[in-house]
Amino acid sequence: MIFFRLLSRLPLKVLYGISDVLQFLLFWIIRYRRRVILENLRLSFPEKSPAEIRLIMKEFYRNLADLFVETIKLPTFSPAELEQHVRIINIELVQAKIQAGKTAIAMTSHQGNWEWFPGPFVLKGIPVDSVYKPLTNPFFNNLMHQIRSSFGAIPTDMHLLPRQMVARKNTPRLIGLMSDQVPDVPEQAYWTDFLHRDTPFYPGAERLARSRNLAVFYMEPVRVRRGYYEISIQLIAEPPYTDLPAGTILERYRDCIEATIRKNPSSWLWSHKRWKHWRGKYAKVGAKLE
Repeated sequence: MIFFRLLSRLPLKVLYGISDVLQFLLFWIIRYRRRVILENLRLSFPEKSPAEIRLIMKEFYRNLADLFVETIKLPTFSPAELEQHVRIINIELVQAKIQAGKTAIAMTSHQGNWEWFPGPFVLKGIPVDSVYKPLTNPFFNNLMHQIRSSFGAIPTDMHLLPRQMVARKNTPRLIGLMSDQVPDVPEQAYWTDFLHRDTPFYPGAERLARSRNLAVFYMEPVRVRRGYYEISIQLIAEPPYTDLPAGTILERYRDCIEATIRKNPSSWLWSHKRWKHWRGKYAKVGAKLE
């Protein structure tokens, strides 16, 4: 833990030097999950040439290395520095809900540096419960919990979200969810086409929105240049949901993240084993969304 604290105090320019070395190691020496990344890219972009796929893959490794050093840097950023590096566009859409005393859901994806994104909202006076999937390694899970607590964001274990909803029911806030990982129980997931493949999605965001009558926003992250990001906000859905067909919220979210990925393909987390399950593997699939 002390090592990471010392590392965090290094200037960002020095950390990017470390990132360059790490990118070289990941791409050329370690070849970190190269087969997974190549398969994901080839099947997601069948229209692209091998040279284009290789270029995206190489840029992905650079972004992955940057993600590591940027995340380590987060706790020692000043508020002014963080706001300089992450710009939120049309934040007034969310501010209107919070000022009206309402909680809302913020859906985003593993695009850019998602660890930097809760803090700027908190600095703008918007409380954030950042829901995460706990890591299996206790040391790194504890480290990430501390990092994610920076600037007053509240990291929330996804398994403890129902308890958190009760404990903070009187606090208008954003509930940050990233639903683009592989679900723990695929047979209870919501399945839909995503990047040319049948894909399971976590159903919790739509289920939560409908049960609690919460508006749902999509946060589109864009890497403007190294170390600088913009977040655009788009309303996906808002109550009442009585006439909105089940699955609509997740389908709209799917459309949003697919459009984001196609605009900035190297910034998504291609090393994740997103498609390790398939629908035919299970006798029965289907999530209850209402």
